[in-house]
Amino acid sequence: MALLLLAAVLAPFTPQDPTYHRFADARSWLGVPNAADGLSNLAFILAGAWGLVRWRRGRMAVWPAPMNAFAGVFFAGLVLTGLGSFWYHLAPDDARLAWDRYVMVVPLPGVLGMAAAQKVSPRAGTALGAAALVLGPLSVAWWRWTGNVAPYGVVQFGGMGLVVWMLFLRGGRAGPNWAALVGAYALAKVFELQDEEVFRLSGGLVSGHTLKHLAAACAALAVRGKR
Repeated sequence: MALLLLAAVLAPFTPQDPTYHRFADARSWLGVPNAADGLSNLAFILAGAWGLVRWRRGRMAVWPAPMNAFAGVFFAGLVLTGLGSFWYHLAPDDARLAWDRYVMVVPLPGVLGMAAAQKVSPRAGTALGAAALVLGPLSVAWWRWTGNVAPYGVVQFGGMGLVVWMLFLRGGRAGPNWAALVGAYALAKVFELQDEEVFRLSGGLVSGHTLKHLAAACAALAVRGKR
């Protein structure tokens, strides 16, 4: 965590890519602009709501309290991500992207808190999850204030890197299917980077960015608790 903070401070100034808002599929449907990229966020909302219902019913009750609490943060973050991303795709620009990112950083503290609580200790889960809940929004605010998106990138990619590193630690407690969760996020990132290529290969049927939303929402299935 200290190394990630150091990287966020020392990373070279990185401006937001001005072409970021140019997505491959800009088609409208029933008056909804960028319909596929926007409406595919329903997957986040449904997955998060499904998880919150299971969470409220005690499906994670066998987990330590911090793991249980941050599972709730994760599912709530998915719902917020869906709402924020839908609003952003209605009229993509930096101002809307900022609010999209403010809510998009919420699931990560849930993941970090669960991972540290399972693989290290409940106290470590509480500390790491709480720190990420503060640092994530701060990284977005720093971008909007200075124009430097590097700290946000460190939080996003460094945070998932930290999760992958913790997978190699021995943890005897029950918990999420980490391989499935990391795999869903990795697949989502591949789709995001190949937005136009996927759109071309599919003959204009679906874009990589739309599939990114669907793949990332599948991460909820990895955090389902007991049957």
